[in-house]
Amino acid sequence: MLKVALIGSTGAVGQEFVVALNKHPWFDLTHIVSSERSAGKKYIDAIRDPQSGILKWHNREQVPDYIRDKVVSKIDDIDPKNFDLIFTALESDDAQVIEPKLARHVPVISTAAAFRYENDVPILIPGINDDHIEVLKKQQKERQWKGFIAPLPNCTTTGLAITLKPLIDNFGVKNVFMTSMQALSGAGRSPGVIALDILDNVIPYIPKEEEKVQIETKKILGKYDDANKEILTNDIKVSCTCTRVPVSDGHTEVVFVETNEKADPSSVKQKMIEFSNNVSIKKLPSAPEEYIVVNDDPTRPQPRVDREVNDGMTTVVGRLRKDSVFENGIKYVLLTHNEKMGSAKGAVLLAEMFKTKKII
Repeated sequence: MLKVALIGSTGAVGQEFVVALNKHPWFDLTHIVSSERSAGKKYIDAIRDPQSGILKWHNREQVPDYIRDKVVSKIDDIDPKNFDLIFTALESDDAQVIEPKLARHVPVISTAAAFRYENDVPILIPGINDDHIEVLKKQQKERQWKGFIAPLPNCTTTGLAITLKPLIDNFGVKNVFMTSMQALSGAGRSPGVIALDILDNVIPYIPKEEEKVQIETKKILGKYDDANKEILTNDIKVSCTCTRVPVSDGHTEVVFVETNEKADPSSVKQKMIEFSNNVSIKKLPSAPEEYIVVNDDPTRPQPRVDREVNDGMTTVVGRLRKDSVFENGIKYVLLTHNEKMGSAKGAVLLAEMFKTKKII
């Protein structure tokens, strides 16, 4: 068993990490870390509202027994050299300061955006751009770290990149237009979304979200240049509009793709399923039975119905159709669980891939 710590354990994403690591066959969560406000408390008390006593438990499951009475530590109280791996669920400003201190000694898998856009930092999605792992060696050498920082993408980017991968590999892609309908949980608890703002409403703007998706998609789907040990950004053009909708979990995205070669819906479905059946991470503990599901029902995917497919680790595609604007055009709707595959459990899956490749 590898000894791991979790930094940022009491927030919404931290709670998803706690669930994802419960009874994990490879990772032993020995230390949980949070702010000074929570430090010294049992975990069950740290996630309890001090005014009402009500548990601020984001996941619908009960708090796992293994974590209930574990005492929350402060960041200064742990020695990173005592761990094989550290997960972080921090705000970007905190991550900018804390994660490099940890990475000097130990690998760090992060859900924050702080280092995603550095040249020596890959944005990894297991099964999509596994060869980009090589950039971590360059990061370690240039920064003189024993560990590294490996950030996940923005959760809105995840489903888009996963579904575009088989299209790029088989048909080539020129242009992508995407409109997202993003769940409330993607905004976190602090600052979160005010109930009166989202009730009976759609918010058509999420600060910095569109820029993140556009940049990250091109980087994730780029090619690794072994000669120069760098990622060559994909030259596809990506344009998106990101909105917030009154849905608890699950990001829905409407995607229009212009391909280089003719691509009809049946052939696209076939290639997506072939990719799903042969994805590199299929046998890992957290990997879904189906990486991509293509649904023929025109009313799917729906967040309430499809977000928990394979415990939230499957990207569900539906309404796969020929587009009438592009000469070679395809359009579809996708759904991905923003806090499972798009965040905490996706981070655990990445750690599993690192272990099999002997990166950790």
